[in-house]
Amino acid sequence: MNQALRKDAEKIARGAIDSVSPEAAVRRALEGKTFSGKLYLVSVGKAAWKMAEVAASCLEQPLEAGIVVTKYDHVEHPIPGVTCYEAGHPVPDENTFRATQAVLDMTADLDKSDTVLFLLSGGGSALFEQPVVAEAELQSITRQLLACGADIVEMNTIRKRLSMVKGGKFAQWCAPAHVEAIVLSDILGDPLDMIASGPAASDKSTCADALAIAEKYQLALSDSAMDCLRTETPKELTNVSTQIIGSVRELCKAASEIAEELGYEPILLTDHLDCEAKEAGAFLADVLRTHACDGKKLAYLAGGETVVHLVGKGLGGRNQEIALAAAAGLTGIPNACVISVGSDGTDGPTDAAGGYSDGDTTKALAKHGLTVSGVLADNNAYHALKAVDGLIFTGPTGTNVNDVAIAMIG
Repeated sequence: MNQALRKDAEKIARGAIDSVSPEAAVRRALEGKTFSGKLYLVSVGKAAWKMAEVAASCLEQPLEAGIVVTKYDHVEHPIPGVTCYEAGHPVPDENTFRATQAVLDMTADLDKSDTVLFLLSGGGSALFEQPVVAEAELQSITRQLLACGADIVEMNTIRKRLSMVKGGKFAQWCAPAHVEAIVLSDILGDPLDMIASGPAASDKSTCADALAIAEKYQLALSDSAMDCLRTETPKELTNVSTQIIGSVRELCKAASEIAEELGYEPILLTDHLDCEAKEAGAFLADVLRTHACDGKKLAYLAGGETVVHLVGKGLGGRNQEIALAAAAGLTGIPNACVISVGSDGTDGPTDAAGGYSDGDTTKALAKHGLTVSGVLADNNAYHALKAVDGLIFTGPTGTNVNDVAIAMIG
């Protein structure tokens, strides 16, 4: 393993994530703002705790009450005046439903003069949920969507119609109170109605869209769930103001700046990466193989969110699959690597943020009796990369603005 190259790769990836931390962005969004009536705080998503902590520290008026709903192990310490819940992701669980009901209870009878400060980040689709179908069926449908490789827009188009809070329904619930939404985007192009399934955004998707997705993936749905897909969502909301304070564009920009500081020529390939993870990894390796003899230090950047089709029973995440899939194409190239990480610090249902591979990875895998194709067939990138010291760990980062993959020539 090229330790100097890996050190630079991790420095770029970790530095980029640090640069898009929500602290400064939330402070800028709230600077000088005052709200009429009673002020309630609702913070939902993987970055919910960090966003709420910053907001509570810089608000110029006291909170009437506040609730945070975030992923397990993402609450660092209590926030005065705010109740913090941890819940299931990517599949909602009992704690999801309990926390969401607490939010609905807190915001049940608001006046026109009241304000709900709604801090939203990626992961909210799973973490903020009160279903209108049986809880077990919602969990089953979520697992089906994850397993079939549906993209985030397709998943959220379905989930909006099975929920009491998604697709603008939470803002509708809070009316006539005003909802001040501050959003970290984790979806390409920043569509407000799709980020965390748009609890406070009018829905642009239609029943026809939802039914087409159900047919495309042959989802197993009850009659009541099908009826929900045929029920339209709110198309106009008059009680919401929204600011987007972070996205994958900023993540890629930060990675580019750090790469340049380290002496690499940064080249942005895309900030709309949305193919299958293993295809992205193979493509990045092909790019490096083409330019490995150019005599330059290069850093190719690709931001976005890939998908994984679950065909095996292993453990992993999309960023780990990108890194592992790149390994085959990097074999024998001494000065090239691929690192791919999730900005939230958790890749799939694992404790790793992502993965790393270079020209020596396939040789190291072979010593453990492993091949790239075999591992990918079982979706077991986590254990394979762990065996060859190819996992990247950051811990929960407090933000969530998609993923960044960096293909480097040293």
